[in-house]
Amino acid sequence: MEKLTQNEIGRRISEIRKNKGYSQNDLAKMLNISRPSLTQIELGKRNLTVLELNEIANILSISIDKLLSNSFNMEEQLIEQEEKDEAQEYRISLPELKVNKFKDILLYILEKCAGKPNVGETLLYKLLYFSDFNYYELYEEHLSGAEYRKLPYGPVPQKLDTIITQMITKKQLKRLKVDYHGYPQTRYIPLAKPNLTSLSAREKVVIDRVIDQYSDWSASAISDYSHKDMPWLASKDGEAIDYELVFYREAPYSVRNYDEN
Repeated sequence: MEKLTQNEIGRRISEIRKNKGYSQNDLAKMLNISRPSLTQIELGKRNLTVLELNEIANILSISIDKLLSNSFNMEEQLIEQEEKDEAQEYRISLPELKVNKFKDILLYILEKCAGKPNVGETLLYKLLYFSDFNYYELYEEHLSGAEYRKLPYGPVPQKLDTIITQMITKKQLKRLKVDYHGYPQTRYIPLAKPNLTSLSAREKVVIDRVIDQYSDWSASAISDYSHKDMPWLASKDGEAIDYELVFYREAPYSVRNYDEN
């Protein structure tokens, strides 16, 4: 039998955990270890004893033999999981776009900083991205539920063109093409107020922090910065960015204090 690398074992543990619907925090608590320790395990940077492997396998409802098998097949594990846990509810980690809330977040951000000449389309995308992903890291819940893809200039929210077209038609937004320091820039001007009742206090706090931190940056600076954030780094070109990758962030990107004890 070919010996598995620690990286492969960690990848399998991460994959099974996600498909079981457990967050890193959930599994870390069940194992009585810190989340950073579990992160090291899933990244293959920490060796596991047989006892630790056995405990992880038991919690994830898989035998050690299957976990370490050279013929390990995630699809087979999913079929077994459906048969065993069909009636059990799991935390949903896939985003589901909340269109009206996304519009209010967009209007809220523009109301705060649309007057800044540097806030064009590129910077706006990044303010939305960091708001969504920072909120998910902090609370393990989706803010707007928008899906982001890894594109050359950084993460870009999907369906944004359709949403903006709707908002322009309803006279909630105005789109402008301007010249900014010799370069073409697309800007959006809010023509309507956001529905602030759709945003909780903690949601506004997260968005405000992102605006305070990044709204004065240039488009090129924020694009370069987003390229070093783990969710973008660990994703494939053109593919959707997994929100759970925020739990692999390190300083200065991580916004959550993790208890090492």
